[in-house]
Amino acid sequence: MGAQIRVYRQRIRSVSSIKKITRAMELMAASRVVKARQRVDDTTPYSAALTRALSAVASYGEMDHPLITANENPTRAAVVIMTSNRGLAGAYASSVLKESERVVERLRSEGKEVVPFLVGRKAMRYYSFRNRDFAESWEESTDAPTFETAKAISDAVLATYLGEDEGSVDEVHVVYTRFRSMVTQEPRTLRLLPLAVVDADEANTDDYGHGGTDSMHPLYEFEPNAEELLDTVLPQYVTHRIYNCLLQAAASELAARQRAMKSATDNADELIKTYTRLANEARQAEITQEISEIVGGANALADSK
Repeated sequence: MGAQIRVYRQRIRSVSSIKKITRAMELMAASRVVKARQRVDDTTPYSAALTRALSAVASYGEMDHPLITANENPTRAAVVIMTSNRGLAGAYASSVLKESERVVERLRSEGKEVVPFLVGRKAMRYYSFRNRDFAESWEESTDAPTFETAKAISDAVLATYLGEDEGSVDEVHVVYTRFRSMVTQEPRTLRLLPLAVVDADEANTDDYGHGGTDSMHPLYEFEPNAEELLDTVLPQYVTHRIYNCLLQAAASELAARQRAMKSATDNADELIKTYTRLANEARQAEITQEISEIVGGANALADSK
């Protein structure tokens, strides 16, 4: 009985130590997600406005630009998969990977060869474990992405998209987690390029899914000319759109980690209560047994006299 009590007390100490860790991680995620949400709120309006403007130009203009002209017979598609470097965030990484698998399967069913670009060690390990090839990967901090990382990704994607060799692609898709609120984050697939096909139907919808204020596309005048302007703006559009996706994925990761660590802390509290009750019951049974043995011995002595 005493050994059982020691086991319960050891488990209480172990769970208490784990609870301190999960509680600390919960507080860290809670403090960092505030800044991450602010970065999303700061960048999303610009990204959405730039998307609507370029979508209007791409959809209703009469310009022939490689970034807004769809290939009539696309054969290869790049897929940028944004996951996390660390775990302990619930089903965050697995949800993105499941969404990416659906996208890859759909593209292959359309007869397209898929070229993966991976962001985060979770995606890299997922592909490495299954002996799958990928074009390029990045494992910089996924919960605090920088604009330099977004620029590196966009440069690699644009180089593949604009290439003239056999390794070039005809489409670019991004799989990431869109941050809607602290309790709602959803995996989403964004078809980034070519722009005319990507966002024509979303030109009046911002990145949170709300309708735009304009029901008609505005008309634009270009200085010095449309070609030079698009050569400058479209690469910036790709970079900013990828950066916004990285920021939303980071906020989603931190929110998911906060929820997961809070759930782990609550579960630790329940385990501590359960083990404390079991230890008290075992101690009470041990005391009851000792009293019974004392009473039984006293009765035996009395009977012998």
